[in-house]
Amino acid sequence: MSSRVLAAAALLLNAFVFGLSWWPFRALQSQGLHPLWATSMTLGMALVCLLLLRPKAWRGLISHPQLWGLLLASGLTNVCFNWAITIGDVVRVVLLFYLMPAWVVLLAWPLLGEKPSRASLFRLALALTGVVIILKSSASSWPLPQSLADWLALAGGLCFALTNILLRKLNQTPGDGRMLAMFAGGTLMATGAALLGQNWGVVTALPTPELSWSALALFTGLAMLVANLALQYGAAHLNASTTSIIMLSEVVFASVSSVLLGSGELSMRTLLGGVLIVLASLLSVLSFGKR
Repeated sequence: MSSRVLAAAALLLNAFVFGLSWWPFRALQSQGLHPLWATSMTLGMALVCLLLLRPKAWRGLISHPQLWGLLLASGLTNVCFNWAITIGDVVRVVLLFYLMPAWVVLLAWPLLGEKPSRASLFRLALALTGVVIILKSSASSWPLPQSLADWLALAGGLCFALTNILLRKLNQTPGDGRMLAMFAGGTLMATGAALLGQNWGVVTALPTPELSWSALALFTGLAMLVANLALQYGAAHLNASTTSIIMLSEVVFASVSSVLLGSGELSMRTLLGGVLIVLASLLSVLSFGKR
């Protein structure tokens, strides 16, 4: 089997794991573990495993202080996305989260000096049109987020866009250091948010450890670690545009699985808006490939 086929399979594995990540988080919530605590524990376990596999990874993080920005952006991405897919309609959350390419157009100008072209502004308008279609309802005269899950999904997409921009900007830093920053960010930000939310009375306390949910949290953390290692392998053997196109399959995995299991609704409005958002993402990928 060629390295390109293995790389594509590795990327599909990554998309599959994160596309179905809503299920273990909902299962953990049903056992009394709030999504923030679940994020803290699963990523914390993955962080420990990473340090056992690559004990010198922390040196890259310490020697490159700019990676702390990546730590914060990646941490907020995990906090927002995992919380959103646990409490909201999975299809809706994933589509709003994948507004990320639109945010990249807006953030790349001040952070990377990439002035938006006409084509990028068209993609931005296309994605925003999709969001308006999804958010507009008969109960509201304006296309505004209608739940905490909506707000978290949009904020998570913004943080994800910032994470991608920082990964491009910091591509000369050690790969192990970047991976450590992302896992450490998710662990620290989720733990901090959980403690703060618990103090405010909006997050339930961490329940007494039980074998059932502890084993599920450990399995989820290991799956995320394997998925990230697969992403690193796949991205190293395929060009960026091919990688991004394959990664869009996460939307399909999440949408189909949630609809089949009754945790997502694929209405005509959601489908139409989702097509526009995914089309904007696809055009963005193809444009990047040409450059």
